[in-house]
Amino acid sequence: MQVRTRVLVAGRVQGVGFRWAVEDEARDAGVTGWVRNLPDGRVEAVFEGEEESVRRMVGFCRRGPAAARVDDVAIIKEEYTGKFEGFFILS
Repeated sequence: MQVRTRVLVAGRVQGVGFRWAVEDEARDAGVTGWVRNLPDGRVEAVFEGEEESVRRMVGFCRRGPAAARVDDVAIIKEEYTGKFEGFFILS
């Protein structure tokens, strides 16, 4: 089953390689979508793919890379679109 999930990650998640780590993990998991920094200091990401792979990405966002400190992850289930051809970092 293909699903789509948006996450908003709060904590020390900017300037610690969070987006690059998410990009690497997403490509390994075979999910599509994007990740970006938000002006308020959070990181936002959208994941599309097999339910288990998307769940893996949400789990990764709850931990983050070694230099990060994740305080909160908001999870928003959305309608799957299938419009992404890969995973990328938005500037």
